Amino acid sequence: MSAIYLPCLDGRPDTQFPSTDSALTSPQGLLAYGGDLRPERLLSAYKQGIFPWFSEEDPILWWSPDPRAVLPVEGFHLSRSMQRFLRRCPYHVTLNHNFRAVIEGCASTHVEGTWITEDVIAAWCDLATIGQAHSLEVWCGHELVGGIYGMALGGMFCGESMFSRQPNASKLALLQLCRHFSDYGGKVIDCQILNPHTHSLGAREIPRQQFLTQLADLQKRIIPSECWVKKRLF
Repeated sequence: MSAIYLPCLDGRPDTQFPSTDSALTSPQGLLAYGGDLRPERLLSAYKQGIFPWFSEEDPILWWSPDPRAVLPVEGFHLSRSMQRFLRRCPYHVTLNHNFRAVIEGCASTHVEGTWITEDVIAAWCDLATIGQAHSLEVWCGHELVGGIYGMALGGMFCGESMFSRQPNASKLALLQLCRHFSDYGGKVIDCQILNPHTHSLGAREIPRQQFLTQLADLQKRIIPSECWVKKRLF
């Protein structure tokens, strides 16, 4: 049996990643390891359809899975029960009011959330500071009960994680992201890997090459800066 070679990013320039065609099929999409989480490397990775995902005890692992999960912003599945909930919804939603609280909420509420380490939190907060990462917060009164965060690349929003502490909070965050992003010309939410929750909300799988072509095209789309100005959405 031949050994599997996995490239190491240590010592490489921030923008240099292996071709996504070289990603492993088992585990699906694993591309490289090492490097760091500086904003320059993270931005380069996401622009190439690559993202980090690793446990606290592991080195940084970089992925580009095939297939890829995406949610067209006009394809959100609004169930009848969610429609009823919205008519009496006790929550309100804000944009970019407290990025750190959202990413910390994702880290603390997900069983699989241990990969959102303090280093990951710090790296994403750096991205938010320079206007490359954004959050939607769901509030019940003054209590943060849900949210979503990710990176905007033109007409694509790379959704990284979301959380709920109360019923339907993460669904509302994703719905409002889809509606708001669509209003400003956004087209697709990258969901990375399909799971039952995102599938129930309208996400679907497409081949990696189709995703990369879509990503390259949507990065060229000009989204008005007003789209990401701090505001109340709902």
